[in-house]
Order: sequence, then C-alpha cells, then structure tokens
Amino acid sequence: MSFVQYRWKLPIILFTAFLFSSPLSATQTLIYSDHEPLGNMRTRFINDVFFAAIEKESHGRINIEAQWGSELSNGYDALAMAGEGKKADIAVVVPEYAPSALPLHQLFKSFPVGPSGAQQVAFFREVFSRIPAFSDELSRANVSPVFIATGYPLAFFSSKPINNLTDMKGQTWRSASFWHQAFLKNTDAKAVTMPWGDATYKALQSGSIDGLMLNIDSGYDLNAQRYAPHVLVSKELWLGHVYLLVINQARWASLSEEDRAAIQRAANDAYAQLGSVMDHSFDKQIADLKHSGASVRILKPQEVLAWEDKTQYPQVQLAWVKDQETKGVVNMKDTLEKVSHILQTYR
Repeated sequence: MSFVQYRWKLPIILFTAFLFSSPLSATQTLIYSDHEPLGNMRTRFINDVFFAAIEKESHGRINIEAQWGSELSNGYDALAMAGEGKKADIAVVVPEYAPSALPLHQLFKSFPVGPSGAQQVAFFREVFSRIPAFSDELSRANVSPVFIATGYPLAFFSSKPINNLTDMKGQTWRSASFWHQAFLKNTDAKAVTMPWGDATYKALQSGSIDGLMLNIDSGYDLNAQRYAPHVLVSKELWLGHVYLLVINQARWASLSEEDRAAIQRAANDAYAQLGSVMDHSFDKQIADLKHSGASVRILKPQEVLAWEDKTQYPQVQLAWVKDQETKGVVNMKDTLEKVSHILQTYR
C-alpha cells in the first residue's frame, strides 16, 4: 500500500473506531411520568430546564421520553409505579398522595410559615442532604430522588371581603390538607374538604363555603377569583409542598457512573435557576389576578406571625406524631425536630 493510499484510509479507520467506541452509541431513553399536563410553570421548568440540562450534561446519551397528563399514572399511583419500574423509570411524586408509604414527608406541610424562592429550594436540598431518614423512606419504596421541585406559597381566596386571617372565625373554608384543616379549626373556622370542580364553584356561589385555602398557583390556574375574588397572600405563608422526581432504584443502578453524574449536574443547574423563576412567576400571578379584577393584598409580616400563632401548629404536630408512633412509624419525633431546626435557619 502506498503512503497516499494509507493516508486516505486512516481517517476512515479512525471514524469507524469512533462510531463503535463513542458514548453516543450508548444512548438511553428514560421514560418520565407526570400527572399534570405540560403547560404550567412546574412542568415547563422540568421539561425545558431540567430535562434539557440532562441531555446537555450527558452529551445526548440520555433521552427523556416524557408522558404528561396522567398518560401512564395518576398522582396517587405514581410512587408505586416508579417503584415497580415497568411503565416508567422516573415519575413525579407528591408525598401528600402517598401518606402511608411516606409518613415522614408529611411533616413538611405541618409548618405554617417558611421560606420561598431560592431560600425554599436551599431548605429542601439541605434537609435531604442532612436528614437521611427521607431518602431512606423513599428507598423503602424502591426509588431514589433525582430532583426536588417545590411549591408556591399559600393563599386565601374568599367570596367576600376579608381584612385579615382572623376574620375567618365562624366561616367555612375548603382545604385539602389535613394540616391546614387543623389550622383552620384552631382559628375558630370550620374546615371542609371536597373534590375540586363544579361542586366547589356552586358551594362558593351558594355561600355554603366562604373561601378556599390553597396554594396561590392552584387558585390562579383554576381561576378561583371568579367565585372568590378577595385574596390574601404572602410569600411567608409556607405551603411546604414538594414535587419529588424519583427514579426506580434498579434503573438508577443500571446507569453508568458517568450518566448518574450527568443527571446530578443537571439537577444542580436547575436548582440554581428555580428560585428566581418561581419568584418571577409569583409576581406575574399576582399581577394577573389583579388585572382580572381580584382584590389582592400582600399580608404584612406581623399578620403572618399572628396567623402562625393562631394555628397552634406545635400542638398539632405533636398530636400527629404520637398517632403515627402508635402505627409503628419510627424516627418521627427526631425527624420533626431536625426539620424544625433547619427551617428556623431559613426564616
């Protein structure tokens, strides 16, 4: 073979070797399941920021095939589905939908006041890094957390003018959380729960309920101001809501160390952006509510503290902890104390 012939064959040999050795030949698809449709801030952020970062950090080796709007599972079955690992590899899990499997995770909502935005993101990251009981609880469900998306502050949508949170005495309010129902009762209000939909709208119109206690984004997405146009809100009215993106443990173990590291880098990239995105979205929601004709007032710090005191949340927490201990749940009191200590550093 002449030198000229060899010179032309060499690039072909190298390119062929690249095809067989390149990580691109090991592209993997991870199936993701979400009970909400793609469109709101949370789902858009996960898709456009976190999933995009995974593709970037893995240099295209990992492809996320996302299924939205309960195509694979509703929110209540998501944890079991991810743990089984047959229909999906990754799923978003709302701890409130799986209280029996994730009793420790219910503690987050037991605090009426807490951080928002970047501080809230930092709080949850510190909790999961410093308190292994939470990851252990997920491990028992055969999943591992890969990203912690957080929720928006709490808001009160009232059908009639409301000056402050002490005005709810004697009124009837809808809330889906058992923690918030206890808080309402401690403020001398009556708490009820009902499925969201026409029944709730009719209850507001008829006066059988006076208002809704829910996260500001849910009220915004559901146009709650049409029937309850008087809104009280504060960034410090903490909801403690988390959306856990968890991966099946066997699937996680099957990934190369390089690919697991890429997903972790992508999560760090997303965390760095999440706080500011949530702050911007919160401000937009408030502006849109006002533009639609709602009367929106941001509570003063002292009003938030007065609400916190009224809820008697420490007594509510202790009663619930004792109840869980009778059911055999361990580490409940210790975990509560650790979470409370970390939360105080972010207030």
